[in-house]
Amino acid sequence: MSVPEPAGAPTPPSHRLLGKVAVVTGSSGGIGRAIAYEFAREGASVVINSRDTERATGAAAAMEHDGLHATAFVADIRDPLQARALASAAVERFGRLDVWVNNAGINVIKPALELEAHEWTQVIDTNLSGCFYGAQAAARHMVPQKSGVIIQIGSIIGEVGLPRRVPYTAAKHGLIGLTKVLGAEWAKDNVRVVCLDPGYIRAGLGVKSQTRGGAFTAADIERRTPMGRFGEAVEVARVAVFLASDDASYITGSHITVDGGWVAYGGW
Repeated sequence: MSVPEPAGAPTPPSHRLLGKVAVVTGSSGGIGRAIAYEFAREGASVVINSRDTERATGAAAAMEHDGLHATAFVADIRDPLQARALASAAVERFGRLDVWVNNAGINVIKPALELEAHEWTQVIDTNLSGCFYGAQAAARHMVPQKSGVIIQIGSIIGEVGLPRRVPYTAAKHGLIGLTKVLGAEWAKDNVRVVCLDPGYIRAGLGVKSQTRGGAFTAADIERRTPMGRFGEAVEVARVAVFLASDDASYITGSHITVDGGWVAYGGW
């Protein structure tokens, strides 16, 4: 059976985000950087975020070199005060805040009986609490202006259970619940909240997790995925562009799966 190739050459931008201002957390690399880049290609001004100054400024400079609008801001979204500072920085730099992407995340892979309390807390604080702090910080600007989109970057592991990933799985399941509540609560203010669940993507945390003792190989993932391959970061980013745009104006409180059919397939 021939395996379909991922989209190769970049599609011409349609300027669906022209004039928008977006913050993407954890966007100095991987899926976050791809999302930030696609947002900027579509006309948005983007705030690149990382806990590392060099990584954040380097990613923003690379985008500016390509003629895109980007700036860097260092913040740890596990701290609600820093999340609020990040949102305020976007408004101070670009005048408003239209899109917020909660992308920053970490993982710990080990048996549940061996998991240390600090490892549980670290993952939950980053992957769930940090997403709430970020969404709350963004909404404090979006609700008064009666417009905005918050995109949570979840995971297929938020839809299933996978051994050795206790805190990550709990956080990603929680993120879907958080999305439903915030989406329902802020809909009256025209602030949409959506969770985007990537499958196995050839970038960032997915690759690192698989190589750090995931108990399966790249070939296993390709065989288990109906489309027969890993996804590419740009394929997730293009869905994020759609969700952030007015084309998705009636989507809120939902989760969208981008996984090549992995969750739908129940076999081995």
